[in-house]
Amino acid sequence: MDTSSVSLVRLLPGMAGMALVGSSVTVSGTLVDAPLFTAQAVRYVAATAILLVIARFAGARLVWPRGREWLWLTGLAATGLVLFNVAVVRGVAHAEPAVIAVAVACVPLVLGVVGPLLERRGPSRQVLLAAPVVMAGAVLVEGTGRTDAAGVAWAALVLGCEAGFTLLAVPVLGRHSPWGVSVHATWLGGLMLALLGAAAEGPTAVRELSASQWVAAGYLALLVTAVAFVLWYSTVRAVGAGHAGLLTGVAPLAAAAVGAAAGSGMPRPSVWLGIAVVVVGLGIGLRPRGTGPGRPTEAEAAPTGVRSG
Repeated sequence: MDTSSVSLVRLLPGMAGMALVGSSVTVSGTLVDAPLFTAQAVRYVAATAILLVIARFAGARLVWPRGREWLWLTGLAATGLVLFNVAVVRGVAHAEPAVIAVAVACVPLVLGVVGPLLERRGPSRQVLLAAPVVMAGAVLVEGTGRTDAAGVAWAALVLGCEAGFTLLAVPVLGRHSPWGVSVHATWLGGLMLALLGAAAEGPTAVRELSASQWVAAGYLALLVTAVAFVLWYSTVRAVGAGHAGLLTGVAPLAAAAVGAAAGSGMPRPSVWLGIAVVVVGLGIGLRPRGTGPGRPTEAEAAPTGVRSG
């Protein structure tokens, strides 16, 4: 079988997932004035229900967590879903949104180093060379922005939480599959956010959501959570966290494209340059490696506990 075609098939779900995440930037603006915890709780509870229905029709087998798996999944939900949203909202109070976006752009390097270690193999030299290029391109797309010390701290927390969303899933993807990890992450995150919302915003805060905010929450629940989570974790399991991490560079490209389509105007020259740099970085990190007869690709050599359920 042709190595390049196999690689492309494995990468496409993650690319589609990151494109959906990028599209959420414009939609999320509708929720700026909504009760933070309550709106996100609605999103993740709805996403859980959607995932359960789709998983049933897809014939996916869901199993209950056991033992140490609770720690990985709870940590994933607490950092990648709950704390991430808090850090973004609090961060933009001290820094321009571009600063937070730049923090997220650093994720490929973190995943490129830590991800393979969790998968019990060494970091890929190819990924380590490509990650800074993807990061540089994302920074050009998003800009740098102004911030203060608190903004830098929140941005660093955003980086850690975004990396945790992928890294904490690696040890449980084998048994739970992308479907199981997505379901458990969303219901745990939804429960945490609902409790925070009831305590901080009151049990009736859900009534404050406008019709447009309900629509936005529904879009985020269906496409940016239920669909994008499964697509993303499918690619993480197939190619490893290191290679998948490079695909986060697709998100700012999608955000720029959706913003232009929504009427914000054509991207600036620096954005076009950033898009070109991201594409070059993806080409460096994801190009088929020279494989001799019988020699597996790096993804095929990944531990079976990571790649198969």
